[in-house]
Amino acid sequence: MRIVKLTTESKNNILENLLKRSPNSYGKFEAAVNDILNNVRNRKDEALFEYTKNFDHADLNAENIQVTKEEIEEAYNQVDESLLEVIRKAQVNICEYHEKQKQYSWFDSKPDGSILGQKVTPISRVGVYVPGGKAAYPSSVLMNVMPAKVAGVEQIDMCTPCDASGKVYPTTLVAANEAGVDVIYKVGGAQAIAAMAYGTESIPKVDKIVGPGNIYVALAKKAVFGYVSIDSVAGPSEILVIADETANPRYVAADLLSQAEHDEMASAILITTSEELAQKVSEQVDIFVNELSRKDILTKSLDNYGYILTASSLEEAIDVANEIASEHLEIVTKDPFNVMTKIKNAGAIFLGEYSSEPLGDYFAGPNHVLPTNGTAKFFSALSVDDFIKKSSIISFSREALEPIHKDIESFATAEHLTAHANSIRVRFEK
Repeated sequence: MRIVKLTTESKNNILENLLKRSPNSYGKFEAAVNDILNNVRNRKDEALFEYTKNFDHADLNAENIQVTKEEIEEAYNQVDESLLEVIRKAQVNICEYHEKQKQYSWFDSKPDGSILGQKVTPISRVGVYVPGGKAAYPSSVLMNVMPAKVAGVEQIDMCTPCDASGKVYPTTLVAANEAGVDVIYKVGGAQAIAAMAYGTESIPKVDKIVGPGNIYVALAKKAVFGYVSIDSVAGPSEILVIADETANPRYVAADLLSQAEHDEMASAILITTSEELAQKVSEQVDIFVNELSRKDILTKSLDNYGYILTASSLEEAIDVANEIASEHLEIVTKDPFNVMTKIKNAGAIFLGEYSSEPLGDYFAGPNHVLPTNGTAKFFSALSVDDFIKKSSIISFSREALEPIHKDIESFATAEHLTAHANSIRVRFEK
């Protein structure tokens, strides 16, 4: 891995390079995505089945687009019992973590007869998108479905691509069934997003779409926002490690590569105060790359978006970490908890040398759907909050309204909204 001295210039160059990975930088795909969206919106199932035939080589129709109970039972027979046990353990951890995020309606009444409050209501119908191209991601199923279940969402539909024979990854089906998905549709890509956003004869319109996908899926979610809500427009995965001289270089190298292997556009960055550690990590990365199975992806990812930055102080490292606002941030220092208190921007923070990022990806419980491309400055991890709505409650008696009615009328009149003022005034006419 390249080792770079941290300066204002090098920091700015890296930030500019990382931003190139944002889905907002891929306008050349937008025309194709919009064509798919409009076609499915206008021709519904007919277009949906055509795209599935063209892209996935599968013959779908209204009778076979849904995964059947028999197909789910078959999937259980194909998934190793030990993996099923791990899925169930992870599900418990995810559920318990998200239970602590639940919000409840509240009301505050006063002696004058006024009542103010907030009514919390789950979203009625959620669509979950699960990729099915290069690999199966049962962990993504759990992470997207469990917060919705905890929030109390009534109907959870899932779209995931099938192969040419109409089969879906068994682990995806098992995880979806364990998590409590209501209906699974064998369709993927931008056409699946369109179907969930607009509705077709076979797939009903949802209220919100969540879940990761390729650039076409990301751009489709961005385009349908407003017709439905979405979780985010996610970019490629990223990890940033802050480490000092106490860190184990073998651990740090392994953790950097755990994200670099996702795809060629993934980002892996180490910021360290130790030049000796920087050199050792770089050497260890080279050793691991030659040993691991996804060598080509790792090499391209590190060449394009991999950096080892040497900082003059821990404070400088923290400042740059806050500027980058990484999806995953590992802190491997003498006192990681103290460093953590100074972090403002990160999707998920992992403290200490035994809190490796994959712990969060699969098992610990916090959600692994996280803000990318610097959006951790204003976005949070997927949570129960993403699956609820909050309605304000206002109830005033005449006695509560009377002493303030002239104030309201004055405010409305100042904005030249005389009907607003009149709505209050008529209640106190003599």
